[in-house]
Amino acid sequence: MTASPDNAVIYKTADLIASDIDAYLDVHQHKSLLRFITCGSVDDGKSTLIGRLLYDSKMIFEDQLATLESDSKRMGTQGQDIDFALLVDGLAAEREQGITIDVAYRFFATEKRKFIVADCPGHEQYTRNMVTGASTADLAVILIDARKGVLVQTRRHSYLAKLLGIRNIVLAVNKMDLIDYDQAKYDAIVADYTEFAASIGISDFTPMPISGFKGDNITDTSANTPWYTGLPLMAHLETVALDNDADQSKPLRMAVQWVNRPNLDFRGFSGQIATGTVHPGDAIRVLPSGKTTTIKKIVTLDGELQEAVAGQSVTLCFDDEIDCSRGDVIAAADNPPEVADQFESTIVWMADDALVPGRSYWLKLGTQMVSATVQAPKYTVNVNSMEHMAAKTLELNAIGVAEISTDKPIVFAPYADNHALGGFILIDKISNATVAAGMLHFSLRRAQNVHWQATDIGRNAHAMLKNQKPKILWFTGLSGSGKSTIANEVEKALHLMNRHTFLLDGDNVRHGLNKDLGFTETDRIENIRRVGEVAKLMADAGLIVLTAFISPFRAERDMVRAMLPEGEFVEIFVDTPLEIAEARDVKGLYKKARAGQLKNFTGIDSPYEPPEHPDIRVNTVEMSPAEAAEYIVRQLMPLK
Repeated sequence: MTASPDNAVIYKTADLIASDIDAYLDVHQHKSLLRFITCGSVDDGKSTLIGRLLYDSKMIFEDQLATLESDSKRMGTQGQDIDFALLVDGLAAEREQGITIDVAYRFFATEKRKFIVADCPGHEQYTRNMVTGASTADLAVILIDARKGVLVQTRRHSYLAKLLGIRNIVLAVNKMDLIDYDQAKYDAIVADYTEFAASIGISDFTPMPISGFKGDNITDTSANTPWYTGLPLMAHLETVALDNDADQSKPLRMAVQWVNRPNLDFRGFSGQIATGTVHPGDAIRVLPSGKTTTIKKIVTLDGELQEAVAGQSVTLCFDDEIDCSRGDVIAAADNPPEVADQFESTIVWMADDALVPGRSYWLKLGTQMVSATVQAPKYTVNVNSMEHMAAKTLELNAIGVAEISTDKPIVFAPYADNHALGGFILIDKISNATVAAGMLHFSLRRAQNVHWQATDIGRNAHAMLKNQKPKILWFTGLSGSGKSTIANEVEKALHLMNRHTFLLDGDNVRHGLNKDLGFTETDRIENIRRVGEVAKLMADAGLIVLTAFISPFRAERDMVRAMLPEGEFVEIFVDTPLEIAEARDVKGLYKKARAGQLKNFTGIDSPYEPPEHPDIRVNTVEMSPAEAAEYIVRQLMPLK
């Protein structure tokens, strides 16, 4: 059957339309992506500016526009005109107060580029939200209300943008319409900001006079500012150089996110290339192991590549079967990053509860997850004056410089050189909440110079000589629960069984090793850290170590558990209700605490976190110390 001429035309037209759509989608897919933030002080027009960008880029559907017009009349701030801020301020509290509280992300695109913009809150109390938005940004638009000039939050957000390594900064002097487009006032604001920017190390930025509400210098050059000769904001965003372009010239760095093993014949290592370029045949080094090999092939969903660059997500296959797993870093063989376990860092504290120096947190850097402790800050930064201030901890939104130690070496690079290998977050081990974001500066010299000294007689040899398996029996409970008494009874029983033991008691240790420590939360944590290290050394010597300490915090007990091989840490909860322990009050400590003569006393004005899943639990209300000890020994058998 022969197609009619009319049908032939229809088919040809359909093919042309499909071809045009495919071509359009291909062009759109390969557009570069710019991530940027808007920040600054409260009510300087950040949300309005983003709304204007969405509106002018035709990224608002008709039903959204109708809703916006209705909402603008009902709750907007622009009279009968469209209030563009309502496009971004989605929370009810934001609309009621006319402020931004949370970070709002919006996507839009033009013919030249795709964009993801984060609208960051201006209030000081939401600084942590601004850090979240800025952590992945390539560019920052710092808005200034032309009527108010450079404010405290202008300085704060500029400092944070510099701290987080944002290289492209636009100084948008907004609301020019409210000062009649006065060039002299604009020039004075730019001069004021230039002086401040130089003081914090920002040597280059792009100033422009705009009106987010009226649309001046947003998509087109405004006739109201004939004295301004620069690009409008949208044109600048479309043409500014991206960080990925600079990252491609750096040495290869790729954190392994996943070992790709779909079948027995394929083994690859998937991740996003942070910096550099890679080709089949390139020599690479896997860190921290240091093993070397060459790239066999580069695999993607669309097929194999002959080149992959920074920003691409790929799977790399090796010529040799070397060990490589999630958390490892694939790097150029002749230019690998550093591996260390002690660092200086800048930390932005993001939790309501303050930093506890010495407490163990999870540190997540790329795909690496390790246990880390933070020392007391060297100083905090007053972002208003750039003054370095002494501090013992970090409160919410504080920015400080502190040393960090990790329980094992990690692969890193200074944040200034590589955001992926230099930026980290801290996670509370109990709540699993992110409490801080940070940037690594450099490894401490002692981390490079201090190494484990290999010895021929190891912990297994010590244990075999004593004919027993090393353990740490960690007794925890309130003061007066009977920990020391029961631990003493257990040690006597083990001694009669010819076991090699040592008892570390809380009061005894504070007469020597820890006599310099008080009873603040920080000192309690350091007390347990030291005891844990000593107990571990004794376990390495093959001993069964008994420790009798209140050890009130789960995080520190978990820290000691993590020091030891599986099964060698036995948490024994001496479970005694507070009213019973206080009634005993053998040492008169509860009486002093109730009278206010003894501060930070566990159970009274300092918390005790009971074990959630102890290995052994004894109830001293129902058991005598001898019965409790007998029960514990039975649970521990056999000890060989």
